[in-house]
Amino acid sequence: MKSISRSSTGRRGIGRALSAVLATAALLVGLTPGTTSAAASAGTTTTVTTALTGEQLAASWRGPLSTRGRYIVDADGNRFKLKAGNWSGAQGTWEGSGDVNDVTNHQADQKSNNIPLGLDRAPMARILADFHELGLNTIRLPYAEAMIKDTTAVPDGAVAANPQLRGKTPLQVIDAVVAALTADGFAVILNNHTTTYRWCCGLDGNERWNSSQTTQQWVDNWRFMVNRYKSNKRVVGADLRNEVRRDWKDDPNWGWGNEHDLYKAFQEAGLRIQDTNPDILVIMEGINWQGIPQGMFPHGRPTLTPVRNLSNTLMYSNKLVYSAHFYGFTGPNHTGATGGWQNGETNDPRYRDLSPEDLIKVIDDQALFVTESGQHFTAPVWVSEFGTGGRGQTDQKETDWFNRFTDILAENDTDFAVWPLTGWTTDGKINDNWALISYDEAGKRQSVLDPGDWRATAWNKLVNAAAKTGKVAEANRWNMLNVASGNQNASSWMRAHAPVQTPGNLQGSCPDGQRLIGISRENRRGLCTDVNQLATGSGNWVVVKDESNVTQDWAPSWEKLECPTNHYAAGFAFQDTAISGLLCAPAAGTLPKTNRVAWFDRGDNPALNETQIKNDWAPYDYKGQCRADEYLAGVAYTFDRTHGAPAHGKLGVPDTLLCRPLS
Repeated sequence: MKSISRSSTGRRGIGRALSAVLATAALLVGLTPGTTSAAASAGTTTTVTTALTGEQLAASWRGPLSTRGRYIVDADGNRFKLKAGNWSGAQGTWEGSGDVNDVTNHQADQKSNNIPLGLDRAPMARILADFHELGLNTIRLPYAEAMIKDTTAVPDGAVAANPQLRGKTPLQVIDAVVAALTADGFAVILNNHTTTYRWCCGLDGNERWNSSQTTQQWVDNWRFMVNRYKSNKRVVGADLRNEVRRDWKDDPNWGWGNEHDLYKAFQEAGLRIQDTNPDILVIMEGINWQGIPQGMFPHGRPTLTPVRNLSNTLMYSNKLVYSAHFYGFTGPNHTGATGGWQNGETNDPRYRDLSPEDLIKVIDDQALFVTESGQHFTAPVWVSEFGTGGRGQTDQKETDWFNRFTDILAENDTDFAVWPLTGWTTDGKINDNWALISYDEAGKRQSVLDPGDWRATAWNKLVNAAAKTGKVAEANRWNMLNVASGNQNASSWMRAHAPVQTPGNLQGSCPDGQRLIGISRENRRGLCTDVNQLATGSGNWVVVKDESNVTQDWAPSWEKLECPTNHYAAGFAFQDTAISGLLCAPAAGTLPKTNRVAWFDRGDNPALNETQIKNDWAPYDYKGQCRADEYLAGVAYTFDRTHGAPAHGKLGVPDTLLCRPLS
């Protein structure tokens, strides 16, 4: 969440009244912070940031990165905590009205020329040295997709301090920035911030990934970007989309299956990105805003809360990271706007209004719960944006918020990225006092670590907070399959070998190295795991559609799908709510055939224990689940209305699982 303007003049507001309905929607531009212009107050620094030189940082880790439970690890399995900042500018700074060439029409009177801010004022080596001094190891690079096809060279003045970049396009400048950052040891995470070069984040045409383009174009652009840097293992992440929010008419959703379904879009993009570059982390941010911001209408900031009931599954499930943004001036149900309902302001508490106890609870409910172990949603959480004004900040609630929020990040050992890293100083005055580093026309620096910035103590506390280091143990994985809104083939084997496609069928397959262990009755969900996982053999994968492999009547009067001998279930197909196929993978050895039948036609049959998943992976639906020491060998269903649940009027739904011991 960023401001329309963080300059001392405040947000450039809408100059005329709008109709009530349009105002409440349009003034989502109010979801943006402002800053104060009061005189700077002195600050003290109690500790010094842990800074590494480029050589030291480069020697301290190896790419690519992956995940183990709630932690991100490097190629050697060592914890790599994202201590990051946002080097903004390439996403565009034009605020959407007036002459684009007039600097006063740009955020905080800073015209980036669609490249990272500061390249006109300081040599890149100096900027990177200042990043090192902050104690960073990772840079989030926001960009606009418009740069991909932009063939116009940036003005010479935009790279005045870096003449080697003259004549380059914005994308070529990003190439040079990425090369310099990674050579200096930084991890780089690409962030699709906007589609156009317009400053985010209101009603600006960038509300959704497909607001001003198709989903296919968005996915293709991502594949272009991850392929471009595929050989550079320090380009570690693809941050799929920034702050997805309501547009003039419609809300984004999580799991509805339509064109506004962020869950579905992230699934599609994540799998296609992994087809292109299996090494890169796929980073998914939750929904930033839903609803018309007036008290009479439902509204709020879901963030990652929908993930608790509907999580994502990638082909390489150790590459998924979730992210969230938090700013003190916004709230769980507050837009962040000021100026009354006419400007989209709600009466709900802002984060900075919450008590210390309530703030901890809200941050956990909206994001940090994802780090809980042993769940279908377990993953690292990266707070990829947070921040506040430094010099000149006079709002006590805002300073209290920043101190309390950085305490939460430190105490939870949470990966983070501050917004923003760089800005300008003009005629001795900082344009954007949220920036951690500002450069004047001559390249002179003003840093958060220099005397006079009250944030220094909190920043040093955060960077130097106690954190898990060293080797991270492998963690068991539980992954959800959801085919209610489309195919979800997470098996790289199946994707590479063209799975059988039956018109009208929806297919789901577990990631390679996992097996199907549970199925829900009507909502077309499955549960995969690698707990006690079998070694996969070299034989054929089989799609079972009939009873040809059934040798015992383990569910009398029910139709049955059963895997061949020495095969285990790794996926399924549904036609509407009727199960229509079972994907069976070959085991490397002989599998037992002792039967245990788990019925779930009239209630859950999860067989929970300490090694089983604890969370409900198919809410509001009956589900069956084999034990962690079993494999799923078959599924029974019925088209007879005298069985099952005829009150639902749905036939062919799965009613029981055939579970067999692994050994």
